[in-house]
Amino acid sequence: MSLTHIDAAGAARMVDVGAKQPTRREATATGRITMSAAAAAAIRDGSAKKGDVLAVARVAGIMAAKRTSDLIPLCHPLPLTKVTLDLTVGEAAVTATALAATDGKTGVEVEAMTAVSVALLTIYDMAKAIDKGMTIEGVRLLAKSGGASGDWRA
Repeated sequence: MSLTHIDAAGAARMVDVGAKQPTRREATATGRITMSAAAAAAIRDGSAKKGDVLAVARVAGIMAAKRTSDLIPLCHPLPLTKVTLDLTVGEAAVTATALAATDGKTGVEVEAMTAVSVALLTIYDMAKAIDKGMTIEGVRLLAKSGGASGDWRA
């Protein structure tokens, strides 16, 4: 199997998607941040000193998906048609699930994972005064659809 982001001389390159036909593409990603019960309670109750952690994390994740090509060097800038970010607070964790969609020539898997990652980092930033030992884990693709490779599910 050859790597599409490496040329014959081994140099990094951006893949040419110019000849591809646009198709509907979607990707769903997830991840979580584990924390103390006190931190989870403050996030759930909206009592964290920095404000509404979930609202800020949701907006941060959506903004990050839109800026993925600015963060990941070989990603194409995509006209996203949809980004959603769901945050679920458990007893000692917050789970983030993002869906990204486009009608384009390349997939949105990295955009969905970027949304999750930045949302979780935002939660860490806003709640670190309560628990500096929080751990971000399990950021991964759950599903993708569209494009030449078709549908995939974890």
